[in-house]
Amino acid sequence: MKRYRRILILLGVLAVACAATFAVSRYEEYKEEIANSDEVILEIPTDSVTTLSWTIGDETLAFHKDESWLYDEDEAFPVDDEKIESLLSQFSEFGVSFIIENVEDYGQYGLDDPECTIDIATAEQSYEIKLGDFSQMDEQRYVDIGDGNVYLVSTDPMDAYDVELSDLILNDEIPTFDEVSHITFAGAESYTVTYEEDSGKSYSDDDVYFNPEGQPLDTSLVNSYLTDLSGVDLSEYVTYNATDEELEEYGMHDPELTVTVDYTTTDEEVYGTVVVSIARAPDDRATLETASDDEDEETDTSDITAYLRVGESQIIYKLSGDDFTALMDASYDALRHQQVFWGDFDTVTQVDITLEGESHTLTASGEGDDRTWSYNGSEVDLTDFTDALDALTADSFTQEAATGQEEISLTLHLDNENFPTVTIQITRYNGELCLASVDGESVCLVSRADAMDLVEAVQTIVLGQSE
Repeated sequence: MKRYRRILILLGVLAVACAATFAVSRYEEYKEEIANSDEVILEIPTDSVTTLSWTIGDETLAFHKDESWLYDEDEAFPVDDEKIESLLSQFSEFGVSFIIENVEDYGQYGLDDPECTIDIATAEQSYEIKLGDFSQMDEQRYVDIGDGNVYLVSTDPMDAYDVELSDLILNDEIPTFDEVSHITFAGAESYTVTYEEDSGKSYSDDDVYFNPEGQPLDTSLVNSYLTDLSGVDLSEYVTYNATDEELEEYGMHDPELTVTVDYTTTDEEVYGTVVVSIARAPDDRATLETASDDEDEETDTSDITAYLRVGESQIIYKLSGDDFTALMDASYDALRHQQVFWGDFDTVTQVDITLEGESHTLTASGEGDDRTWSYNGSEVDLTDFTDALDALTADSFTQEAATGQEEISLTLHLDNENFPTVTIQITRYNGELCLASVDGESVCLVSRADAMDLVEAVQTIVLGQSE
């Protein structure tokens, strides 16, 4: 009987516990009801907002609008209106995925000490938006807008608001240059590049940039320089409201190089000019070494501290050593053709060669895919010859007179009324280099190994036909 009585008592306790648990669960369900929702809980028109601030940790950023957006702590800071409007657009139609009603314990959602608090005000109303923890189930953010509920949102406002002041600056812009009419360098380099199509100043139709003496520049190198200029990193500034003292401190009273580009936009109706100044601090200036004494050692730019200014902007940007070196490399020699012959070989109709005192002539016939070359009446393959000619590039440029023994001489006959021939002479210089002269003028030093490849390609053609 005692055993049965104990069982009955235990069953009674269990029943009471179950009833209590059921009652608590029903009470909690009543208190906090969780449901799916596609409700839009905030609709704040972006153009109606007059103030915006937010706090993350100990950091607060605050802005107010007076025609344009201004930074509360320093109205001289150039605020990017579009970036502020992008922040506000998060709440122009702020929808949620879940709603938790009748909330009493905000702490369990991280909303008693929110990760971020956003304050927005219009002329009629103020809003406080708190961003709490992530839900463990679906990693959505808990949000409190002060209406007694907690919401889960799939689009997390923190993705937009977790920024620094520097991310909100209205940076200067260096445009992408669709077409350039002039590039003027002043300072370390001093000359103007002019864009001219169909100028007749070069044997290559691709040449459209010329220095003041009418000498052609390499179009690809000039375009690459312009790409480097327009793509320079302007993400880090050292001051956004430079004083005269700061302009001097950062070398902008006397820039090392000023680049002025006159350009046209794609529609060819809008013309513009951009001026970019590049400098190091006066105390840091020294002769820029573009090459090491050791040819195999690359120049170390990591210790270069340089600055850039666009036009008369009050923002001074910090320039990386790599960008500084690239933009300073604007000499004629840096932008001119590096190949000894840079024309299209399809325009060559005949090649006269002098090698070891013997004269040889290669002749082209036909056009396009039917074009063939012959030597002494027999068809020859010029692939190795043209490859070797293409590879003949400047190690360095020089006007030093040729005094060494001639290795090979070529006269290229071109289908060009302005440049009917181009004569290239290669002479010995030392054990590693040869000197290349074009039309009787010394141009550059080239690799002796590359020059010998050209000699061997000709010898292969000549010997192949003599066997």
